[in-house]
This record gives sequence, structure tokens and C-alpha cells, in this order.
Amino acid sequence: MGDDKNGKVIKATQETHRGAFGEFGGEASGLIDRAFREQILLVGVQFPGNSSEEIDQNLDELAQLVDTAGADPVLRVVQKRISPDPATFIGKGKAEEIRDYSLEYDADTVIFDDELSPAQQFNLEKIFKRTALDRTAVILDIFAQNATTLEGKAQVELAQLRYLLPRLRGRGDDMSQQAGGIGTRGPGETQLEVDRRRIQRRLTKLEKDLANLRQTRSNQRKSRRRSRFHTAAIVGYTNAGKSTLLNRLTGANVLVENRLFATLDATTRRLYLPGGETVLLSDTVGFIQKLPTGLVEAFKSTLEEVKEADLLVHVVDASSHDPEMHMGAVHSVLSEIGAGDVPELIVFNKTDQIKDGALGPLLRRYENAVAASAHTGEGVTELLEVMAGRLRRLTKIVELHIPYSRGDILATVHREGEVLIEIHEDTGTKVKARLDEVATNLLEEFISLDTQV
Repeated sequence: MGDDKNGKVIKATQETHRGAFGEFGGEASGLIDRAFREQILLVGVQFPGNSSEEIDQNLDELAQLVDTAGADPVLRVVQKRISPDPATFIGKGKAEEIRDYSLEYDADTVIFDDELSPAQQFNLEKIFKRTALDRTAVILDIFAQNATTLEGKAQVELAQLRYLLPRLRGRGDDMSQQAGGIGTRGPGETQLEVDRRRIQRRLTKLEKDLANLRQTRSNQRKSRRRSRFHTAAIVGYTNAGKSTLLNRLTGANVLVENRLFATLDATTRRLYLPGGETVLLSDTVGFIQKLPTGLVEAFKSTLEEVKEADLLVHVVDASSHDPEMHMGAVHSVLSEIGAGDVPELIVFNKTDQIKDGALGPLLRRYENAVAASAHTGEGVTELLEVMAGRLRRLTKIVELHIPYSRGDILATVHREGEVLIEIHEDTGTKVKARLDEVATNLLEEFISLDTQV
């Protein structure tokens, strides 16, 4: 039965991705067919340095990913190895054992928690007589389901095609390579080569279109910088509550669902802090363990929002089994995109779901963190106050002496900065204010340098 369904399961690895080459911004094509709930066998490999608990956690997460993609895990298989087998990743004997399990449990597809090379995937499918996928393929499929904007769909399609291209192989005699030699090239090329050319053309177009969008985003960021508002980006592990927090803070009405990667498209809203400052707050795509490099590259224009932010609000699901593992995965991706040095405010979210006493050790280890519940609103006031304080550190406190004849300068100080003290003296107004770098340069001639903090 598994063999009969195998033709429906995946369009990308052995099919030619026909129908996925619509115009830019068209419907992104998923890698897994959701016409029915597939039965999935999960495979994890424990290498030296990995604990059994870690492998179990990774497979738990893979099971969540599979469920989000629209399929049902039916069995887990874990193998201990010193190193991956170059041909099949798990060795031929284990592959044949998994084939037997697939028949026994009527599994349509075998999914590995680790990334498979195109050759390993091809060899495994020959042994299994059914589709073999890896975690990357599942994540790509979920992204394809959830992308809604033109840019999001294009980014996902680009990542999918980069994943697909090296995995195109012939399917038996109907797509076998022709013999080499004179007279066998040109119009006689195989369908496989035609498909490769079509994918390469589509890749080139997507890369060009996304480069144009990246330039547009860059111009938008420059415009926001000229507005002189501070910027903050919400980052975190997928399903940590980032969109819920954005909605709580700004009333953004972003989609919130209790599933992985529910939102992919960046959303920016104005946030008014307790001191009256305005901040541009952006929600970003969630991160995960083993986030595919191709996705990080494809979403580069979206993730530039993170790199350019003045402050990262790192939302952590404090109720998860291993929040610090999630934090490590986020920090890994931040380093990969060049945002590792951006100031960070850690927010331990979902405090309403934490057992008594579980939060204390986290707060002691991360002294500058804030505990909150985006769902109930508990701790949000403190979060806003801490955000305001952290962003104020990016400005200077200066003292200005403004003649009474220059009321326009006093108005500029009130407009451009935060006035802390204002004293009217005989010769003019003495003002102590918090100003950013641009305002400080603009008002330089009125600043008393010996009082600058």
C-alpha cells in the first residue's frame, strides 16, 4: 500500500516540479502532498557527543514539524553510529531494516532528522521503495504552506528550488541519460536536462526579483532611520509567542496559532514607550534547530530587519522542556546573519504556563532578563520600562544653554529628544536632555561640552 501511494507523496525529489514555475509571487508549491494524511516513519541517528535525551527532543520536534506539515508520525527508529555512511547515511543493513518497518506500519515516507545528501536520498529511496526526506524538506514544506506575501512566496520558492536542483534524477528508462557522442545532443536532450534548465532560469529570475525587493527594503530602512525612531526586532524560537507579544504591545492583529512557523512575513508597527518615545517594533520569522542554510539565505532581506535593529527582543518559551537549547539555536542563527552583536533583551514568555519554582533558576542565570506572559499581559509593563531604559542608553545626556532669542532651538530640543530638566536663567534657558547622535550634531553649538555625559 505504501508503494501505491508513493507517487503522490513528494513532487520535488523525483518529479520535475512541474506547475511550480508560475510568475513571480505565484503560489509557492509545497514539497509534500496533503491530499491525504501520510503515514511517516521518523529516523534519528545518535553520533558521539549526542545524548539519548537530545535525540529524543530532536525527534519530538521533528514529529511536531511533520504534524504541522499535515502528516502523522507512526514510528521512530534511532540508530547509534560513529559517523554517517557516505552512501546511505545509516548503512545498508539498517536501511533494509527500516524498509521492513515501513511495510509493517504501512508508512508512506521515511523522514530523517539529519540532512541527507542527494546521493544518500537517492540510494535510500531505491532500498525503501518509497520516499526518503530530511528535516530540511519538511521545514521547506511548512514555509510553503504559510507564506502569504509576494516576497514570502518568492523566498520560499527560491529555497525549494535550490534544494530540488541537485536532487533531480532520472526515473527509470523513461528519463535515462542518452548515450554520449555525436548526434545525441541538442533537440535530443533528455527531459531531465530540460527540467534542470527550467529550474535554473526560474532561480535566476527569483534571485533578481528578490534583489530588487532587498533594495526596496534597504530604502525603507534608510527612511526609517531618517525618521530618527529607534528600531527593535522580536526574535526567538518558533512558537515562542513572538506574534502574540507584538499583538499585545501594539495591537497589530498578526495571525497567532499554536503551531510551528505560523507567521513568516515581517510585520512592523509603532510602539509607544512609557517615557513617550516611539519605537518601530518588527516581528520576524521564528528560528529552529538545524534551520536550513538555504532558507536563511533566501530570507536574507527579511532578516536584515534583525541585523539593522537597535535592540533585539529575544522571546523565549520559558515553559518549554529546554529553553536554553532554544536560546542557543537562536543565537546560532543570529551569528550566521551578522546580528550576533546587536544588544539583546531576553524575555521569558508564557509565565502563565510555568510550574511553580521553574522560572527562578532562569532569572538568576540571566539577571537582566524579564519574565512576562504575552497571553495574559502579566509583566508587560515591566518589559516596556526595561525596553525604554535599554534604548535610552543609545542616546547621550547633554546640557544645552539656549538664548531666549532662539525659541526655535528650544522647540527643536523638545521635538528631537527627551527633556529631563529645563531651568530659566537670566541669559537664557538651561536644558538637560537626552539626544541621539543626529540631534547632538544638529545642536552642537548650544551644547556645553564639559557637562556632556
